[in-house]
Amino acid sequence: MEQLGYIQKQPNLDAVFAALADPTRRTILMQLTKGEASVNQLAAPFEISQPAVSRHLKVLERAGLVERDIDEQRRPARLKAQEMMAAVAWLTEFRAFWDNSFDQLDAVLAQMKQTP
Repeated sequence: MEQLGYIQKQPNLDAVFAALADPTRRTILMQLTKGEASVNQLAAPFEISQPAVSRHLKVLERAGLVERDIDEQRRPARLKAQEMMAAVAWLTEFRAFWDNSFDQLDAVLAQMKQTP
């Protein structure tokens, strides 16, 4: 039931999918599944500069996938999965379509096997 007077923030799926489109950002997100990390730690597996990793983190922050705190002199990044769940929910809506398509393909293949 919708409550009057309340505005529910809708996730920005465009920003989420744009952020996920880059393999470096996906790798950063995978690293953050192990816990928070500094820019230095996130940059270690890449052959790119720390400022480049910071730019990737800003894209992930704008998409709502990462949050950063100020901890003395460093700014550790932490995974924030709520926005990603919205993308998963959106993609899940297509599962019934794909399941139905595969079932139809199975039926066609079974029929082709029976035809001499």
